[in-house]
Amino acid sequence: METKSRGHPRGREDYVCWLLLTLIIGVCCVRGLEMSTGKIPFLEAVNGSTVLLPCTYASCIGIENLYFKWEFNDNGTMQKLADAVIPLDHVGPTNLMVYHKRVDYVGSSKENNISILLWNVTFEDAGIYTCFGKNPKEKNKNHSAIFTLYVVEELRQVDNTLTKIIASCVGGFIAALMAFMLLKNLTLFVLAKMEEKNKECLVTSSGIDNTENGLSGSKSTPKKA
Repeated sequence: METKSRGHPRGREDYVCWLLLTLIIGVCCVRGLEMSTGKIPFLEAVNGSTVLLPCTYASCIGIENLYFKWEFNDNGTMQKLADAVIPLDHVGPTNLMVYHKRVDYVGSSKENNISILLWNVTFEDAGIYTCFGKNPKEKNKNHSAIFTLYVVEELRQVDNTLTKIIASCVGGFIAALMAFMLLKNLTLFVLAKMEEKNKECLVTSSGIDNTENGLSGSKSTPKKA
C-alpha cells in the first residue's frame, strides 16, 4: 500500500507532462505553415502596368522541402504561373520554374518571401491568384492564400472635397484658438499694467495727503508756546 501511494503522485505528474506536451504539439500543428498575401489581399492596377503579387510563409515548426506554387484562376481552369521547392529555412528555392512569359520570381529566402511580378498586365489578367504551399513536416497538409487583381483603364480619382472641408474646419478652429489665447494674454497684460499704475497713483496720493496735513512720513511734534 505504501509503494502504491508513493508512486501515484509520480504517475499524475507524468500524465500532466504528457498532456502539456500533447497540447503544445497540437498548437504547433494547428499553427504550422501559414501562407499570407498581406493585410490587403487585393490590388487595382492600370492596364499595361507592372504589379507585385505578394506572398509570404511562416511555420512554427520549421520547413523541410517546402513546395510552393502560384496559380491563376482562368475562368475555372487553374493556370500554373510558377513553382519551386525550398529545402530549409533561409535557403533559396531549388527547381524554380516559371510558366508564364510575363512573370518573374522576386522572392527572398531571408524574409520567407515567395512573391512574383506580373509585367504589362492586361484586362485578361484580372482575377484570383492563389499562393499555395505544402510542408512535408506537416504530413503534406495543403495551405493557400488568395490575392485578387483588378485591372482598369485608369485609376479612379478620389474625391477629396470632404477631406478638404474637414481640414479647413480644423485649421480654422486652431487659428481661432490661437487668436483667443493671444488676445487673452494681451488682455491680462494690460490689466496687470493698469493695476500696477493704480497702485502707484494711490501711493502718490497718500503722500500728498500727508504733506497737506503737516505730515512728511512721520508724526510732527507741536511746538511749545
